[in-house]
Amino acid sequence: MYRPTRAIIDSAAFVDNYRLAKSLAANSRAVAIIKANGYGHGAVALAHALHNEADAFGVACIEEALELRESGIHTPIVLLEGIFSPSELPLVFTHGFSLVVHNQAQLDWVVNASPANPMTVWLKLDTGMHRLGFDPCDFAEAHARLLACKHVENIVLMSHFARADETRDNATQTQLARFHRVCQDMRQPVSLANSAAILGWPATHGDWVRPGIMLYGASPLDTATPDNDGLKPVMQLESAIISVRDLDAGEAIGYGARYSCSQATRVGVVAIGYADGYPRHAADGTPVAVDGIRSRIIGRVSMDMLTLDLTHIPQAGPGSRVELWGQQISANEVAAHADTIAYQLFTGITRRVPRLYQTLKM
Repeated sequence: MYRPTRAIIDSAAFVDNYRLAKSLAANSRAVAIIKANGYGHGAVALAHALHNEADAFGVACIEEALELRESGIHTPIVLLEGIFSPSELPLVFTHGFSLVVHNQAQLDWVVNASPANPMTVWLKLDTGMHRLGFDPCDFAEAHARLLACKHVENIVLMSHFARADETRDNATQTQLARFHRVCQDMRQPVSLANSAAILGWPATHGDWVRPGIMLYGASPLDTATPDNDGLKPVMQLESAIISVRDLDAGEAIGYGARYSCSQATRVGVVAIGYADGYPRHAADGTPVAVDGIRSRIIGRVSMDMLTLDLTHIPQAGPGSRVELWGQQISANEVAAHADTIAYQLFTGITRRVPRLYQTLKM
């Protein structure tokens, strides 16, 4: 008998979400972003599920790219942070990786290289995110150097939006206008749109889009849209009740006695905690589902366990299935109760939680 905590990964839903991204940006190719081990879902397994359809995969660094190549993935791969040392260039050339160039050192390394085959560079402009990318005043010179470089065959012009998830803010339009102003005389393909921009800002789609969080079934937007409803959750995090106890009014639960029962309460203990990646700071009232019935967390999350209210579910007991997020409880809803975002929930699931890959019934 194994511990009942597990993450069921629906690879078919992942593929469907990629198809939705492609349908929303019908004139664009799409880089499926599977960095950070596929946002905690398992990059290799999901890449294999999508490799026949993906235009390219996006990862943060060469280690993530090599893991995909070593698993038999031959789809184009983009290194989203580029390289961190010129010593990585031989691997870039050997495996045919495309790389983002976002600073002067990276540009010098590429220009001074001597690859056996032509390479593709994604040249990044800082339009207001102020994280990575060339300043607008330096971008034209960087572009000209790449154009003059004989071993750079393809250039993609790119930027990244800081507030595309905020559908009522004009920051995205400001960044888009800045990009067009700087790049108006450049005739290369363009990549701007992340998940939020794909869903909320059609004018940003360009030649390449870069869906990330939407591939995993969570919307980044601050408002609901019909397209959000088309997303399918990919991860179903679940465990089971391992103990039940009845407490009188006034009794407290767990570390710090954070929750005190206002009435006689039936409490279930679930085999999952922050060592599994469930957020320790999830508030009282964070939703869960017990045998398909919504309930709530009461008391502080422990390392290996959490407690929930079973008062209104008298039939539940040891062995009852508990969904932490997935088909019935959205990761975004849990994130809101834990003062975080779905990205952190997904990437925070630890290796102690087995990932089981299968197709779920929707």
